[in-house]
Amino acid sequence: MKSVFFVFMILLITICLLPAAPIEAQEAISLKVAEAVICKNLVDRTPVDVGNSFRASAGKLYCFTRITGAQEPTEITHAWYFDKTQWAWVTLKVGSASWRTCSSKIIQPHQVGLWHVDVLGPDGNLLWTLEFEITP
Repeated sequence: MKSVFFVFMILLITICLLPAAPIEAQEAISLKVAEAVICKNLVDRTPVDVGNSFRASAGKLYCFTRITGAQEPTEITHAWYFDKTQWAWVTLKVGSASWRTCSSKIIQPHQVGLWHVDVLGPDGNLLWTLEFEITP
């Protein structure tokens, strides 16, 4: 009888301790990129002139993302790359279960070629990649 009680207590303790770790992992996993675009402008928090190819004369470009699934305030990162070199690292707040945010990068006339922006979760996991090209 004592062994059954002992096994029951061990099982009960194990069950009580298990949820703590998966909740943290679930937060990172639950973040989703519902929308992600590169654009020339934002009007009323809405992307304008969206594309994947822009002229070098465009000047400033924006990376707009709509993130869903946050259970509590957290952060994401937009990592801007020209060719394979990182040019910017922007940490952005995510304040609710559906959150719009953006970063921007001034493109210099000589920075013609392939670009991409990696959208990273709070633990650095890759959520999305946006590829685009700058033409002369």
